[in-house]
This record gives sequence, structure tokens and C-alpha cells, in this order.
Amino acid sequence: MHTTALYDSIQSFPKQNRFNSYDISRDTLFVSKCICLITPMAFAQACRKVLEQLYQAVSSPQPPPLPLESYVFNILYEVPLPPSGRSLKFSGVYGPVVCQRPSTCELPLFDFAIGEMFELLGVENVLQLFTCALLEMQILLYSQHYQRLMSVAESITALMFPFQWQHVYVPILPASLLHFLDAPVPYLMGLHSNGQDDRTKLELPQEANLCFVDIDNHFIELPEELPQFPNKLEFIQEISEVLMSFGISPEGRPHSSDSQPQYRSFRSVDMVTDKRNGNLASPLNSYLLRENETIARLQALVKRTGVSLEKDASGIRDARAQCDEEELKMHQLNIHVREVFANRFTQMFADYEVFVIQPSQDKESWFTNRDQMQNFDKASFLSDQPEPYLPFLSRFLETQMFASFIDIKILCHDDEEKEHTLRVFDSRVDKIRMLNVRTPTLRTSMYQKCTNIEEAAIEMRVHKIDHTALHPHLLDMKIGQGRYEQGFFPRLQSDVLSTGPTSNKWTKRSAPAQWRRRDRQKQHAEHLYLDNDQREKYIQEARNLGTTIRQPKLSNLSPSVIAQTNWKFVEGLLKECRNKTKRMLVEKMGREAVELGHGEVSITGVEENTLIASLCDLLERIWSHGLQVKQGKSALWSHLLHYQESKEKSATPGGLGPSGLIHDTERRKSDGGVSAMPPLKISLIQDMRHIQNMGEIKTDVGKARAWVRLSMEKKLLSRHLKQLLSEHELSKKLYKRYAFLRCDDEKEQFLYHLLSFNAVDYFCFTNVFTTIMIPYHVVVVSSKKLSGSMFTANPWVCVSGELAETGVLQIPRNTLEITFECQNLGKLTTVQMGHDNSGLYAKWLVEWVLVRNEITGHTYKFPCGRWLGKGVDDGSLERILVGELMTPSTENDDRLCRTPPMQQSPGMMRRFVTISPNSKPKLNTGQIQEGVGEAINGIVKHFHKPEKERGSLTLLLCGEYGLVWALEQVFQHGFKSPRLFKNIFIWDFLEKSQVYFESAEQREVNPDENWQSRVRHFCRFMRAINSTPRNIGKDGKFQMLVCLGARDHLLHHWIALLADCPITAQMYEDTALIKDRTLVNSLIRVLQTLQEFNITLEASLIKGVGI
Repeated sequence: MHTTALYDSIQSFPKQNRFNSYDISRDTLFVSKCICLITPMAFAQACRKVLEQLYQAVSSPQPPPLPLESYVFNILYEVPLPPSGRSLKFSGVYGPVVCQRPSTCELPLFDFAIGEMFELLGVENVLQLFTCALLEMQILLYSQHYQRLMSVAESITALMFPFQWQHVYVPILPASLLHFLDAPVPYLMGLHSNGQDDRTKLELPQEANLCFVDIDNHFIELPEELPQFPNKLEFIQEISEVLMSFGISPEGRPHSSDSQPQYRSFRSVDMVTDKRNGNLASPLNSYLLRENETIARLQALVKRTGVSLEKDASGIRDARAQCDEEELKMHQLNIHVREVFANRFTQMFADYEVFVIQPSQDKESWFTNRDQMQNFDKASFLSDQPEPYLPFLSRFLETQMFASFIDIKILCHDDEEKEHTLRVFDSRVDKIRMLNVRTPTLRTSMYQKCTNIEEAAIEMRVHKIDHTALHPHLLDMKIGQGRYEQGFFPRLQSDVLSTGPTSNKWTKRSAPAQWRRRDRQKQHAEHLYLDNDQREKYIQEARNLGTTIRQPKLSNLSPSVIAQTNWKFVEGLLKECRNKTKRMLVEKMGREAVELGHGEVSITGVEENTLIASLCDLLERIWSHGLQVKQGKSALWSHLLHYQESKEKSATPGGLGPSGLIHDTERRKSDGGVSAMPPLKISLIQDMRHIQNMGEIKTDVGKARAWVRLSMEKKLLSRHLKQLLSEHELSKKLYKRYAFLRCDDEKEQFLYHLLSFNAVDYFCFTNVFTTIMIPYHVVVVSSKKLSGSMFTANPWVCVSGELAETGVLQIPRNTLEITFECQNLGKLTTVQMGHDNSGLYAKWLVEWVLVRNEITGHTYKFPCGRWLGKGVDDGSLERILVGELMTPSTENDDRLCRTPPMQQSPGMMRRFVTISPNSKPKLNTGQIQEGVGEAINGIVKHFHKPEKERGSLTLLLCGEYGLVWALEQVFQHGFKSPRLFKNIFIWDFLEKSQVYFESAEQREVNPDENWQSRVRHFCRFMRAINSTPRNIGKDGKFQMLVCLGARDHLLHHWIALLADCPITAQMYEDTALIKDRTLVNSLIRVLQTLQEFNITLEASLIKGVGI
């Protein structure tokens, strides 16, 4: 009011006199004054009451009972912290103020109104915001009201119990620190809106991983791919029930963002309502009305209508009683809601202690190597969790807040050492585990409501005060000090406030304010029971980047300070990149080692997805750092588009010469006949086009993530990014000098870390985008010597993968290659190929088939080395080929040495078997037994992996050294030599055995019911395979029989039958394995291990057999 009047008077002066108009001798200059209370613990309600009463004392027409210095002195020196579990009453200017502190077994102190956050946002939005906070996203709160920013920020962090927010936390971000939004770290910040600008006008540096909360408009904008909080619907239901019992709508209440001042808010009658909204409520009305003539006239008018604006004393007393009731209700609601949230974590982490990895070395070494240590067995913990929890939990276990929680657990061995939060949480976990002894509900997704809400303690503390502080009293002040001036806050006398009292009942210690210092130290130690050096080291080592960045003083925002802060960001991003790539590499190589038969599996698909998603998030933060102008939500994709545009402008009209293609001299060279298929060109732009052509991905953030996944799968991420960043002019145009991408040394190290991903195989693109259309290229390589150009029939292929199969595709006879587009087949498993037996020369010797995914570049080789044609080989017109992914070899120094390709564990077989299509090796019985053992072992390992992690079962059954091959060796051992020029196949022996069994069954040779049942099964399968319309040949039929026998757990019965069959005696030599009773029994025992597994066969293996 006064400042406005003064400004108006200045405006009316002539221009030249305007700056000389203030005369210190006769004029009063009014300035704003801010009073701030700093307390060792956050007693928000008590502090608010103290400040309200001080404000009321200044604005009241009557002077307060004592000078203001007395009340300030009392607060500073004579009001102690209430002890744990007790309440304390002290005197404000006009009335008592009560603050109470929870006991050691209750949830930590929280004094803000949680109900306000639910009223502002609604339960659904709060839970989404809560999920973002737990996963350490960047969170920006936006409101016209400072109090709302503070209330939502404090409430959301309080609900995280037992975890604590570890990163940048600025509930109210001053305008001068707006550049902090550029920080490439997780943060929780509040931004004050002026009410004029809408969301679209807000220029934010990075939005790929941002949760934007517009509090005033009841609106929340979430990052993409946000996992759901476990049991989300039941959780929302439980919170809603609690809110409704306190009269709060779960949807929240609509609130106007109208910022017009309303004088009615100053009326004491509205004190209660306004207090809920965080406004100061005080009886200002009488003062304001007397000061303003317009309002005075309004007051006279209102009085004539018979309405009284002034309240009598009893009304104020009622309001005060109502306030106390409201406050108790607020505390009760807080407890109910916080207990419901705490119960979720208690249920989810009821057995977390089992998975904590205690360090084997002393604390000193543990601190030194903290970055390299795993403190929690994540893989085992996740394998114990219900499937729906995994997307959320796998990401939550990677957060800094979870790591810090486990670190504190490791540091606090016994109950005495435990800090308050951990002690409370562990006691709750113990209760839950005792309850669940008889009815174990752990490891199920059954929702259990919160049952242990203790609100009696708080009610007792509020109604029965434990301690009362000294009342304010007159101080030893000079005459004339502490003079009251209505409407103005006086200048307090520093001499009387600088020293505390010599003695009172609270200060029995030597130093006057010792209790405050001691309690502050105790509270600090509650965070971590360590000596100072250790605590400092722990904070430095165990916390992530965001926490080490100290906010500079507002007065010191020089360019050098900003540059230094950004330099810390750059160092932190590089460190984070190093840690992430190392973690991903160790996990992935650990898994590949398991594929090769070493150790235990330590990574799941969900976990791998989580790690890749966090890498995408890191890349977005790196690309957002130091941007000149933001375009689109994804900084990485925006940079790629600029690059694409600049290359396409400079492209030659004849083709895409310079636009990011690597030419023939640099093409990848691959082994084993890939010369039949020219290699794909390496092109950053082409990979972008693949992503742009995918209609399923709508957003820039999604496109950037898809591009990163594709580049990782192709082992080109480092190379592509190096190419992107080699355009220095573009980088200069897009980024400020201090940006990470313009720090050359760090950029080189960053690209080198990413290069290490080339050492492992990722399928993070193929496995995630399962519905997209992908072009495939097929080449059939036939033997040049024997059939070649004479072949007259029409060939066809059918390609099958883990996700789908193509159906029959005709191949041109003259070129023997075809390119087709179909929905993603996943990793390829089999190719069925054959011909229609037409023309004069329908015999075809095929060496192998190559199939390449034209987007990812993965090439699969399907070896054949057999004839297809009537009257040649086994008379087959079609074959089922099992393939493996080929590994590109190259002289390029871009490739690091890599692990061998994923396949069955290499065993002894590799040493003594060298298969060529033309010569079949002779193995001895020991080698054959080992071959069968390894084939069975491969299948057993397959089923012991998590379902989503299993590779191709077809490869283990029909591939090189698979079960079919192993049993082939069993039946070929000791097979009597056929006559000259006549091949005899195992299938011939099986058919003769079938004829014998059928006649024996009719003659009822063996009355044993078991024997008859086995014979019936065997003959039924033989008849079904022989009557199939497919021309698969004798070896193909044997393969089908083995697969069906494995599926129906009949193989061991059939081996026993055939060993005793008279046909065996005729067709095998005496030394044959099938005639050795001991070896046959051991073979049967090995095959019996397959009985516990549910084997599902790929459709291509048993097509045409109706069993």
C-alpha cells in the first residue's frame, strides 16, 4: 500500500526533479521485511503460528503485551526441543503454541498437511508423481503459490519412507537460479509461475525424462515408458478410502488459478479455511478498513444491510478451538496416509535383509572401493518377486536412494547403531515376517492392506501436554527501546538478543544454547552413525553426482561460478557413463559366460531393459547439457535431425554419396560364404530412416530410444555418435562452450566407454519392437559342382523365428535369392526348404541358406550339405534346417575382442568331431554317451533359465550336436554294413521294428500291459509320420520322431523297446551300443531326466503330423 503511494507521488514530479524527490530528513521510506525462523527440526505448524502471531502483533491497532524482543528472546533461548515422544507448549504473542515430536518407534516427524497435496492433485496424479520420484526422474513443480510448491515437495519426499531423496532438492527455485534447470542430474524443484504464461511458453532445457506437475491446473505430464507402481489399482483404492473417511475427495478439488487479490481472505472468520490453503490468516480487516476510504464506504454499506464484519471475542475463541481440532485432524490424516505408503514398502521389501551383500573387508577398504562394489543381490531378489512387480522394481533397485538405504544398512550392524528411519522400518518388517510364518504371502502379488495405524499417541500428546516452556518476560532494555509503531515491524535491539539467559530449568549445561547444538548434532548423527571423517568420506563416495553439486550463493552468480558448476556436471556425467557401461558389460558378459557353461546367470530380460533405458536417459541428459536453443522434447533426436538435414542438403544428386554411408573399402567382411550376400552399408542416416519409417513410434523421445537400441544391436552406437559429433560446426551452432559435447577429452572418453558395448551381443531392438515390419533377404547357396544350372524344379523356403513364421515363399530358380517384408520374426530359428520335383532334373544339392535382417544386419546361416530329390540321398524333397547367428569378423580396429557367439556349452565333443558334409565320423561308445549327456544337459539348462531368457529349444533338439544328432550316433553305432551301392537309414530299421511290433501285438507275444501300451504308442507315431503329406525324407522323419518322443516323454520307453526287439539282433553287430544292456540302461536313465520338462515344439518341426 505504502510503496504504491510513494511510487505514484514520484511519478507526478517533473522528470528532472524525480530522482531528488526523497528527503531523508522529512520523508519515510518503506521497505519490505522478511522474518525467517530456522529450527533444528521441521515444526512447520508451530513456526507458522509464531510468525502469524508476530505479524498480528505488528499490524494490530493495540500494542502487544510485551515488546517484540521478549517473544523473540523466548523463542531463541527459552523454548527447547521437545524430547522424543513428548509434546511441548510455549507462549506466542497472543496464545499458546504446541509442538509435539514422535517417539522412536513412530514414523519420523512430518508437520505439513499431506491432505493438501491430495486436494491439489488427486490420488492418481500423486501416485504417478510418487513413482517418478522413486525412480529419480527430473521433477518440476509449477504453481503461482509458493506454499503449494513447498507443501507438495515436502509431502512427496515424506511418503518415501524408509528411503530418502538423494539428489538436488529446491522446492522453491529463485528466478536468478533458473539455469539450474539445465542440470543433467535428477532433481526435484519448484518453479513459481506468474499466472500469465501457460505450459507451452515455458522453455525447459530437457524434457525427455521430466515429470512436469502443474499444481494449480490439476495436471501432470509424465516421462515416456514409466512403469506402474506395483498393485497400483488396489493401492489407489486404499488411499481413497482413507481420504474419504476424512472428507477429502480422491479426485482432488478443482481450484481457480485466478490470482486477483480477495480482501475477504483477511477476515478472521476465514482463518481456518485460509490456513489450509497456506495463506496467513489474521484480523487485519479493522486496520485495512480504516486505512482505505473506499473500503470504509463499502463497510458502511454492508453494515446497513445488517451484516456484521467484526467478530466478537467468543467467535475468535471458537475459531481457535476449531483450529486445534483441525490441526489434530491434519495430524491424524497424515499418520493414516503415511502408514498406508510405508506399509507398501514393508510388504515389498519384507525379506530384503536376506539379499544384502555384507562386505568381507574392513570399513576403510569398503569406502575406498565403494563404486566397484555390489551391495545387494538384485538378480536373486527380482527372481523372487511376482512378475507384475518387475518393471518397477528392476528400475527402483538401480536408484541412488535404494543404494544409500542398503549402504546405511551395511554400516549399522546392531540395533544401537541403527539410525531412526532404519530402526523403525526393520521393526515393521520383523512384525510382517512374524505374521506371515503360518500364511506365507511373501513372493505373491496378493495385496495386503495396512492394519497397524497408531494414532492414539499423537492424540495423547496434543491433548495432554508433557512440558511447558518459560513464559516470555520483560528484558533488561534501555528506556525507549522496543517502542511500538502500528503497522511497522520495529528494528529489534541486537544487544539484548545476542546473549542468552544465565540460567533456567532448561539450561543446566555450561553453554547457553548447548541443548540446541547437542540436539542438532544428534539429529545429524541420526542420518549416519559414523565419525566425522567417515561420514564426510561416505557422503563423497556413496552418493551420486547430484548431491555433490552445492548451490552457489545468490550473490555470486558470475560466469566463472556457472562455468565451474557446469564443469562438475561434465565430470559427473562422464563418471556416470563409466559406471553404467561397466555395470552393463559385467552383467551381460556374466550372462554370456553362463551360455558358455560357466557360473550362474545374473541378469534378466527386465533388468537388461532397465539398464538400457537408463543408458538412454543418460544420453538424453548429456545431449541436453548446455543446449543453445531447445527444439523438441529429445535433445539427441533433435541433433540427429539437424545432422540428417545438413547431410541431405550436401548430398550429390546421383545418390547418397557423402550422407553418412561407409563405402566398400570399409564394409564389414564376414566369414563362411557371406560373399554370396553383399554386406549392408554402415549408415547413420539409413538407421535414422528405419526408425522414421516405424509408424508405431510417435514421439521424439521414443525415436531417440529406438535409434539407440538399434545402434547397440548393430554394435555401431559409438561409431554413429562419433560420426555425429565429428560435425564440429553443427555442435558449435547447437551447444554452448561449456556443454559436455564440446569438452573434447571427456567426449573422447565417453565414446570409448560406449565402444566397449561392441564386446557383447544385444537384441534390445529385435526383442522390444516385436510388431514392426522388417525386410529380410534370403540367399540359397547350392553346390556349384553337382547340380547348379541343370536344376529344373521350383524351390521354396519358409523362415521361422521365435516370434512368427513367414509361410511358403517361392524363390526364383535362376537367382536363388529373394527379399521380402514381414512382421518381426524375432531371432531366427529354422528354415524349411524344398522344391516341387518338376522338370527333367529335379535333384538339388544345397550347401546352406543365408537369411539377413535388413534393419539390424543380423545374418543367420542354416547349414544343409544334403540333396533334395527323389532317388538321391534319403529321397527327401524338403528339409528343416536349424540355423545360428553368424558373427561378423573384421579387421577394423573399431571392434574389440568379443565373447564367442551364444550357443550350447562347448564340451568334449568339439575336440574329436570334425564334420564335413561328405564324411560321417565313427565315434566310440564313450564319445556317444558323452554326446547324449551334453545334448540332454543343454535342454535341462534351457529350462532352468527364466522363461523370457530361454534361447531356441529347436537348436538344442535339432541343431549341431543336439539331441537328434546324439541319438543318430546311438543308432548308427554298430549298424551292419549294407550291400554295395545301397544306403540303409535308421528309419529303415525303425520301420522294420514297427512291422514286427504290430504282428507281435496281434499274436499277443508279450502279455505285459506296459509293454503293449509302449508298442501302441510307438506304432501310432510311426504311422502318423509315414502318412504325412510332406516329402521330408528318412532322416527328416527320424528327426520328427525324436522331437515328438521328447515332447511326450516317450524316448526312454522306445529305447527300451528297441533294445529288446529281435530286429535289432539282425541289423546290428554284437559290439553295437544298442545291444549293450549296461549302456542302454544308462542311456534310459539320462533320457528320463527330460520327463520333468514341458517341451513345446516349434510348428515347423511337426507340420503335417496330427498328433
